[in-house]
Amino acid sequence: MKEGFLTGSTYRTANAELSLISKAVPTLSFYARFFMVVLKASRLAQRGGYDGAAWSGSSIEVLRLLEGIGLSVQIFGLDNLRNTEGPCIIIGNHMSMMETLLLPGIVQPLKPVTFVVKESLLHYPVFKHVMRARNPVAVSRTNPRQDLKTVMEEGEKRLRQAISIIVFPQTTRSNSFDPEQMSSIGVKLAKKCEVPIIPLALKTDAWQNGKYIKDFGSIDVSKKTCFAFGEPLSVAGKGTEEQLAINTYIAGKLGSWTDSNG
Repeated sequence: MKEGFLTGSTYRTANAELSLISKAVPTLSFYARFFMVVLKASRLAQRGGYDGAAWSGSSIEVLRLLEGIGLSVQIFGLDNLRNTEGPCIIIGNHMSMMETLLLPGIVQPLKPVTFVVKESLLHYPVFKHVMRARNPVAVSRTNPRQDLKTVMEEGEKRLRQAISIIVFPQTTRSNSFDPEQMSSIGVKLAKKCEVPIIPLALKTDAWQNGKYIKDFGSIDVSKKTCFAFGEPLSVAGKGTEEQLAINTYIAGKLGSWTDSNG
């Protein structure tokens, strides 16, 4: 499988000359092009042609649009993902809409993947066609017992098909990280299916909440965007130690990025 632009363990946005409009109104410039990418993807999905390669391609287009308005993106630990054999569960913190859009372009070229998502995203105008085409595991976020049952059953089906799963176990998106908000649902699935976990720390607060529509706010290009994939973990026992290791990894990365003004 081709890896596209991700050929090493680390990726950093290259310096590029920005257009005058990108400098003057970066958010407007981005969204004007972004929604065209979404519409194109939606039409393709409705025709049944939105496969993994198309999903990855759309994601990379969004990354290039963000870089085109001056956003700096850094990705670390790609070899941890690349060298993990078979499907895995990627467990990370959740800050904004950005990771949902960019992670397919990062992960899908290395291994087939899908998300655990809120069921409401499958009814989101235009986006619903794209999300449904990628066969996510949909949960309510209102009934923890039923959500656990859904993830255990549907997640196992995906993993048996060699499809990795991205899980954001926080109860809600947040620019700060509180380990108490991280459920163990991803660790439980990894234990049941005997697949490795890849911890994921991310900093995507450059994509801010919108005033009227939460998912679509301003893009603050002064803030760096960072993704870091940790070393794989195998679940032993009840998974308590692995959950702690995930939380420690995320907290450590976020702390180091904050200290370095990342």
